[in-house]
Amino acid sequence: MAVELKPQNKSIFAGGNLLQIKPIDRLMRSKWFPGIIQWPTLIVFMVIMFQLLLGPESAHDNLGTALTWVLWWPLIPIIFLFLGRFWCAICPFATINDLVQKFVGNNRPVPKFLKKYGIWIIDALFIFITWSDHVWGVVENPFGSGVLMLTLTTGVIASGSFFERRTFCRHVCFLGGLSGNYARTGMLALRGTPEICAACTAASCFKGTEKAPGCPLFEFPKTMTSNANCVICADCIKNCPNDSIQLTMRPPTKELWFIRKPKMEEAFLSAVIMGIVFVQNVTMLEVWGSMLNWLEQATGTTNYAVTFSITFAIAIIIPVALLGLASWVAGKFNKVSFVENFTRFGYAIIALDVAGHIAHNLFHLLAEGKSIFYTAMALFGEAIHGASPALVGMDTIRVLQFGLLALGFIGSLYAAYRIAKSNHAGAEGKVWGTFAPYAVLIVLLTVMNVYLFMLPMAMRM
Repeated sequence: MAVELKPQNKSIFAGGNLLQIKPIDRLMRSKWFPGIIQWPTLIVFMVIMFQLLLGPESAHDNLGTALTWVLWWPLIPIIFLFLGRFWCAICPFATINDLVQKFVGNNRPVPKFLKKYGIWIIDALFIFITWSDHVWGVVENPFGSGVLMLTLTTGVIASGSFFERRTFCRHVCFLGGLSGNYARTGMLALRGTPEICAACTAASCFKGTEKAPGCPLFEFPKTMTSNANCVICADCIKNCPNDSIQLTMRPPTKELWFIRKPKMEEAFLSAVIMGIVFVQNVTMLEVWGSMLNWLEQATGTTNYAVTFSITFAIAIIIPVALLGLASWVAGKFNKVSFVENFTRFGYAIIALDVAGHIAHNLFHLLAEGKSIFYTAMALFGEAIHGASPALVGMDTIRVLQFGLLALGFIGSLYAAYRIAKSNHAGAEGKVWGTFAPYAVLIVLLTVMNVYLFMLPMAMRM
């Protein structure tokens, strides 16, 4: 039974429904969306794969490397911040998954162990891929990057052949885990209207109709409260018989303030990401060579896998341990268990994660951005030698990096305060006693990031 939707007069900047804007509404309901973006993205991916596997062996000359690590990787966290997890709606791996399912998919249910341990698997894969990148030089080696992409493609094809919807994206993809965390800071949110959904029994948004398939990531917009697994593909908008779905703008990080069902594995990933940001920065510093020499002398080995693994482990342990320490101290004030504090307040770090990730990759985008043009011209026989790949000067990049870190610091600090306030409402002593150790944690993590960004970085392209 259809439910009448009352008109809304809210400004789009005050949480009003963006679907009230006719061009946006028409785009979302179009049978061409998101395919009109998916297919060009898939074509570009095919060009990248050709270049990585069969193009120039030097990363400096390879268009696939430039497009992947100089353009796409820096833009990803920015997309998550402004559009939530929309990238996953147009990701070429997701498109390949959908194609495989259409022709050979068996649509079996998601295995129970993936449902239970999927995020932990994602955490492990994220750590392993980052480690292997540095040990085996995946980013600096176009063919290595191509092998990584082929491995992911193989996983997508296998998953799409056997399991329903986008099982790989939801429960296995390491980028999916990253995007799920980052999307929580996103300014764009898709939700059902509670009073309308409460009277609906059709569940078309989840099951799908002749207009569009059901939610690819197994979300039920009727009860969805998070951006973590919503890719804004608009299938639910097309399927809803009551026009209940709203697309709204919200302050960045707002979702972090009221996580209804916090998960240890997601909080742990937020701390791990901070450690990985440290690793990415340390290994790009000009002093990295002297640090390696010291490690070799201390450990008595010149094996890079060993020395880097030590650095990697320390970088990851630091933020995890600091979050644990802050959680233990907070427990002395709020009388909440260590695990609950760790789980709830791990989400507060995400804003600083995003800022640190963007700030690090901003160096590659702005200091090496012209390499995309140079490597593209080389395909047509127009080799450009000796020209600087920088789009702007290093002073400008540093100002932008420190500005981003300042915003991330404010976002994480405020998120920690709101989490404390929402969980200890009416007890000001507990609120401030809980907030204080996390404030110190966020200050320490920010100072560490600032220090690393002050040091000279080495070029990739």
